Amino acid sequence: QEQLLESGGGLVQAGGSLRLSCTASGNIISTNTMAWYRQAPGKQRELVAAITTGGGTDYADSVKGRFTCSRDNAKNTVYLQMNSLKPEDTAVYYCMRVYSYYSDYVPWGSWGQGTQVTVSS
Repeated sequence: QEQLLESGGGLVQAGGSLRLSCTASGNIISTNTMAWYRQAPGKQRELVAAITTGGGTDYADSVKGRFTCSRDNAKNTVYLQMNSLKPEDTAVYYCMRVYSYYSDYVPWGSWGQGTQVTVSS
């Protein structure tokens, strides 16, 4: 079964940066639109960023200008560079393959373990 593995999380002060990585067995990353989601305690999981196989990106308004999603298809890896982090960015971050449905992205497959990002004030 294909699995997604997120890494790169940690504890950082407000204003700091982190780069998350997502790898997978097989070629599911290189052949799919991928997205980063996050879930904060007591909140619903929300879409943070998405990247198509061609490199086109979409971002949640809350992270535009601060986060950058990229991919390396040869390495079957997708990245999320997070700059100017804020305490409200604290969450578990997940990557997931998605498909487009009208103006939405719909996740499909199994969620990985995620990686914890904690931003202190």
